[in-house]
Amino acid sequence: MTAGHKAFGASAALQDIDLSIDDGEFLAVLGRSGSGKSTLLRVLAGLEELTTGSVEWVGDGNRPRTGVVFQQALLMPWLTVAANVGFAKRFSAHRDGFDQAYADQLMERFGLGALADRYPDQLSGGQAQRVAILRAAATRPRLLLLDEPFSALDPATRADLRGWLADLVKQLSVTVVLVTHDVDEALELADRIVLLGQDGRIGTQWVVDRDSAVSGQLRSAILGQYRLVGSESS
Repeated sequence: MTAGHKAFGASAALQDIDLSIDDGEFLAVLGRSGSGKSTLLRVLAGLEELTTGSVEWVGDGNRPRTGVVFQQALLMPWLTVAANVGFAKRFSAHRDGFDQAYADQLMERFGLGALADRYPDQLSGGQAQRVAILRAAATRPRLLLLDEPFSALDPATRADLRGWLADLVKQLSVTVVLVTHDVDEALELADRIVLLGQDGRIGTQWVVDRDSAVSGQLRSAILGQYRLVGSESS
């Protein structure tokens, strides 16, 4: 994205966004509520258009096959878990290439096989979000966009799902953009962290080093900048 600007009427949600994402990278976009995180994700998903600026994709120039997961699981209540994962083909731009056998394999591989015949009202919040993530992954995306998918879950469930997601991303070799306001979540999952300020501009960026000593210093630095962004908006 180059010189990205997105306005809603007179209000600017994103300003002067210059951002590149490497193939296979896990990028976390960190910021407080109202900083434009979700707007940025929606632009990358093709659900919003920039007011000015451009988005360019490597390869043939077209947006890669993309999976999107929102804060709520948004499962179809009348469909089983297996059918909800398979429902992805209705939203896929590449629906002709959707492989139900691959979707079934994903459920077994990532711990949802035993839940295949359950309905959404029989699932915990964490289980429902796993289904939503696998529904997005079942289209074999090159790009996976996650809009605070764990924000409504309790801390223990969030911690469990972070490990589960890290394993899934590693095995599927997919590029990920995660929107979050959770510093520890970003540090655990991402290769790189971008901080969005309340003015919709990119502030500091950090490359994540998981060496324990360096990681502690990095966490302190990020929290310091995060608090500074919050105080500037007050």
